[in-house]
Amino acid sequence: MRLDILTLFPEMFAPVFSHSIMGRAIERNLVDIRTRNFRDYAHDRHRTVDDYPYGGGSGMVLKPEPLFEAVEAVLAEWPAGTSMGGAMRRKIVLLTPQGRRFTQEIARDLASLDHLVMVCGRYEGVDERVREHLATDEISIGDYVLSGGELPAMVVAEAVVRLLPGVLGSAESAEDDSFSAGLLQFPQYTRPPDFRGWRVPDILLSGNHEEIARWRHGQALSRTVSKRPDLLPEDALSKREAGPANTIVASDAKEG
Repeated sequence: MRLDILTLFPEMFAPVFSHSIMGRAIERNLVDIRTRNFRDYAHDRHRTVDDYPYGGGSGMVLKPEPLFEAVEAVLAEWPAGTSMGGAMRRKIVLLTPQGRRFTQEIARDLASLDHLVMVCGRYEGVDERVREHLATDEISIGDYVLSGGELPAMVVAEAVVRLLPGVLGSAESAEDDSFSAGLLQFPQYTRPPDFRGWRVPDILLSGNHEEIARWRHGQALSRTVSKRPDLLPEDALSKREAGPANTIVASDAKEG
């Protein structure tokens, strides 16, 4: 997969992408991540990328010319149709508070692409023609205000890259994460089995993998009901799950 990030601050990304999972994925050529300063595509001597909004108002708006030309330069480097195995799947994503809220499902969709281009907004936003005629998708990472799209781009990039084949040590690692199955993650424990009197649940020490799987599912469902009921469809508590899962939900509720 190739991932291009258009930003006014490309130096922000190297410290994040050079470590941990992202760094290893890049070193192993599992993903090709490139940053590009769209100020390089401004034509005046001051390299101007923003201007006052028509109609008045506070703040500055990103001009369309540098953004269009920067994206077009990226696309020219990898024309559509050159992907192995068929037609290239590509998206040009504008990081903006007006976009659809980022989820694990969206991350999975983006991870299936051959080429992902992300445009980081700044100031009071972008000229509407960028939104209408350049971006093919718009994403927000939450209902709050940031100074630009750089941090959201980092969030999206990591969520996507960790889903690429071979990036994680085990495919089960991604499958067990919160949100991957529509539920929050079940409780996790490691050694020692007894820490300050707080014991690991006996079921996890039993070696009975079928019962452990049932316990984990029940715990994930219980935790989701308690903390994020908005994630559950109305029919989540099916008759099939009503027995053991509801027993666990009830016991957790009593504990607090």
